[in-house]
Amino acid sequence: MKIVLKNGDGLELKANATAFEAAQAISEGLARAAVAAKVNGRLCDLSAPLTEGDALEIVTAKDPEGLQVYRHTCAHVLAQALKTVYPTCKLAIGPVIDNGYYYDVDFKTPITMEDFAKVEAEMKKIIKSNLPIERFTLPRDEAIALMSKFHENYKVELIQDLPEGEEISFYRQGAFTDLCRGPHLPSTGKIKAFKLVSIAGAYWRGDEKKKMLTRIYGTAFAKKEEMDEYFTMLEEAKKRDHVKLGRELKLFTLLNEGKGFPFFLPNGMVLKNALVDYWRQIHRREGYVEIQSPIILNRSLWETSGHWDHYKENMYTLKIDEEDCAVKPMNCPGSLLVYKTSPHSYKDLPIRMGELGLVHRHEKSGQLHGLMRVRCFTQDDAHIFMTPEQIEGEIENVVRLIDEVYTLFGFKYRVELSTRPENSMGSDEDWENATAALKNALDKMHLNYEVNEGDGAFYGPKIDFHLQDSIGRTWQCGTIQLDFQLPQRFDIEYVGEDGQKHRPIMIHRVAFGSIERFIGILIEHFAGKFPVWLAPEQVKVLPVTDRAAEYAGKLVAEMSAKGLRASADLRKEKIGRKILDAELEKVPYKLIVGDKEMENGTVSVRRRGEGDVGEMEKERFISLVFDDAESKRIF
Repeated sequence: MKIVLKNGDGLELKANATAFEAAQAISEGLARAAVAAKVNGRLCDLSAPLTEGDALEIVTAKDPEGLQVYRHTCAHVLAQALKTVYPTCKLAIGPVIDNGYYYDVDFKTPITMEDFAKVEAEMKKIIKSNLPIERFTLPRDEAIALMSKFHENYKVELIQDLPEGEEISFYRQGAFTDLCRGPHLPSTGKIKAFKLVSIAGAYWRGDEKKKMLTRIYGTAFAKKEEMDEYFTMLEEAKKRDHVKLGRELKLFTLLNEGKGFPFFLPNGMVLKNALVDYWRQIHRREGYVEIQSPIILNRSLWETSGHWDHYKENMYTLKIDEEDCAVKPMNCPGSLLVYKTSPHSYKDLPIRMGELGLVHRHEKSGQLHGLMRVRCFTQDDAHIFMTPEQIEGEIENVVRLIDEVYTLFGFKYRVELSTRPENSMGSDEDWENATAALKNALDKMHLNYEVNEGDGAFYGPKIDFHLQDSIGRTWQCGTIQLDFQLPQRFDIEYVGEDGQKHRPIMIHRVAFGSIERFIGILIEHFAGKFPVWLAPEQVKVLPVTDRAAEYAGKLVAEMSAKGLRASADLRKEKIGRKILDAELEKVPYKLIVGDKEMENGTVSVRRRGEGDVGEMEKERFISLVFDDAESKRIF
């Protein structure tokens, strides 16, 4: 038989050959590296038989999907080890997550991280045994009987909840069998590096009314060097934790009086306002107008927008004058109402409306985390109303703008195209047209992107931007959503060149995403060492003697008059102490001034990260800092 490889070449194989045999036919090196296969686009085991004309792609641990298969198998090795060390424990679920996997387990006797050593030792035995991993299927009744035999009541419940007719598959490695869709590695011996990392509680199926299980987190990598790099990154991430640095640098605080509602302190407001000023500057340049819509709007608006039916569980609702209302979770309905306040012609389009809107969303308390997951945040929203002919051009403009923003901060990024979710509204035709328009724009710009099936907004497909920070972590921030639905639901129109009424198309987009979350990312990206234009304090003047205090005050006044953020440390402390404190505050520039500098009208400059850079005239220094701030240089 003949199959088709990823590059389009054909490959002749014997009838019923497996994906692994195909990998061997290509090269022994590929067969050794293979962890799974994609047959006609579906991820499957290497043992999967092939048929005439199948499209085949061999997957290795270097591929994202391959690494997931690798980690999923390690989760099964963990489960087998737990059943060996703790025979009475019952297994729940063990999925792959970002950077690893977890397994939820019901233990008779609680375990702690101190028990990880003996579990890891058993995992190593299983891996060293190089047990073949075999897939098999069973009818529903036999599947339930098998899991009941092993006293795995959580697995029985999962099987009972599967839709009628769905294939029920298991994976066996040695004496251990687990319910699983797969795919998996061909044997346990292919796992080279793993580690158990933490432990937590988790309700069965996320339901707080059900039993609390023990969740064991682990990770696995194809090479030990890669795992070492990962844990080095985690250690660096701890040092950069934005909650810790936010407290030390007096940027924001989190209080019990407002859980999930951050308080910005004076330093944090300087940083936030610098970002807002930059946002306004580039949006004025790009032809955006700025609006502001109310925080609370009535139920009928949210019913029209679809949020009442599709998003109500995340909204804060209240009654005003006996009328149901909601605090806005999104800004888009307000923009549509603003559009409707006056008639529009095709000559007016595109209309680009920006809004720095404060939105509120109900997040569960266990999901809250610093500025990364909060209950109120400022979206740097924009909504663009346009003709169908303007779609691709406007998307290109937005992509260019977002690229400019991320490049300024030194971020690399990757792009995802997210398609129609299950919980969506609108016709198939609208979704197909919207998705095609986004895809065409990305293809036209020659941007590499991944397709994320089913992760679009409920009203339209979207392009998501995932930032990579200075230590390699990724964050989803910017998004471009193409919407054919809300213009219809709000019945907005424009008069076309033919004199007839037409429906505009709408783009929803953000660059920062949430300003609060973006600040959290920036804190960790820069480790609190902000570039001069963002630094809450740009210059700290440190007088060596009491005689130099007056000169220090004059320097601060002169710099402040030019728009720089400066202060003087007039404490009766030794200069070494003052320098150390300014370093801990991560101030970009420190000026040491004593009798000599006062007499010469100069300053001795210390630059963050460089130390002493010498003496210079005060006017030259002020010009240097001003240029740094205006150019938004990163150092």
